[in-house]
Amino acid sequence: MNASPSHRPHLAEWTETQSLLPSAERDLPAGRHQFHKEQMMARIHEDLRTSSRTSATSPVAPVKRSNPFLRRTILLPAAAFALAGAVAGGLALTGGGTQDGRTALATGPALTTRIGVADAKGAPQLLERISLAAAVTSAPTPRQGQYIYIASKVADSYIKTDGDKREAVSNELHSRQVWNSLDGRDGWLIEAGETSDKGITLKSDVPFSGAYNALAELPTDPGALLQRIYRASDAVRDPEVPRDQAAFVAIGDLLFESYPPAEVGAALYKAAAKLPGVVSVDDAVDATGRHGVAIARENPVDGERTEWIFDKKTLRFLGERIVVVKATADSPLKVGTVTHTSAITERAVVDASKQVPGQAS
Repeated sequence: MNASPSHRPHLAEWTETQSLLPSAERDLPAGRHQFHKEQMMARIHEDLRTSSRTSATSPVAPVKRSNPFLRRTILLPAAAFALAGAVAGGLALTGGGTQDGRTALATGPALTTRIGVADAKGAPQLLERISLAAAVTSAPTPRQGQYIYIASKVADSYIKTDGDKREAVSNELHSRQVWNSLDGRDGWLIEAGETSDKGITLKSDVPFSGAYNALAELPTDPGALLQRIYRASDAVRDPEVPRDQAAFVAIGDLLFESYPPAEVGAALYKAAAKLPGVVSVDDAVDATGRHGVAIARENPVDGERTEWIFDKKTLRFLGERIVVVKATADSPLKVGTVTHTSAITERAVVDASKQVPGQAS
């Protein structure tokens, strides 16, 4: 049964007045507002996928791209958060059917996890090690005409309201594939349950701010980079969202579905080390069950901790999860609930949109 939209808060009003990266200003597509009303799954990566709802008749309608920092933890106050937890494995899944040519994701209960031990003193040292590892990463430099390919596993959930009943339910862990051109003006998205099997275009006159060319132009001085991130997130965040938390989330968004040059990736980690409240976590698990160490920060407003997960040996970025570490009044989200989980499964340079690594062009 679908949640009753009448019991859900509306998206906070905002105006995008500034962008971290050099690109034209633009508004959210109308489809994303509807998606917030219906499921409140407002991750930055959903900014791309949900824009397909602006056209119910064409799976390849051009879309507008949004600032890469418009995540729920920036745009929405704590009272409007309606996401609950989902992690891989053990879901009692029900549901199904199709919606607008999409196969609906199954629904299961929110699951919990062991909360890793946080250490504020260990964060600077761990971030320094991660930064050094990122700086020496050997990856091919993309050429003009190529695309950045990112494959991942993701899952989110929401608080379902049926009359007076409110419960946390999750969608099924599912695959997501994104292609983006280097200039950010072309791309493709295929996501189970959110697009058709063929996917949707990400072609736009407004370049994607997280595109390779734009990232390559970011300052590599950590202080200058952090100030630019602050300016961008200040322009769009809800006043109830702490400034440092918004900046931490913004950095995380640039690390997930992107392909930054090694020196930019290293600078992003060093910028994160300058944020107050950042901690290291001894153990965290990504969406595919891989254990790692994490860099994290708790949002004091909603009691959720955002964790960036890294391989314990190589310090390679594995994925991200958000965990409830402090309960809030009248919320079905309990301590230990995972409100988001993701895992990068492949990151590569390919010769064409919709081409997967190893496939002939």
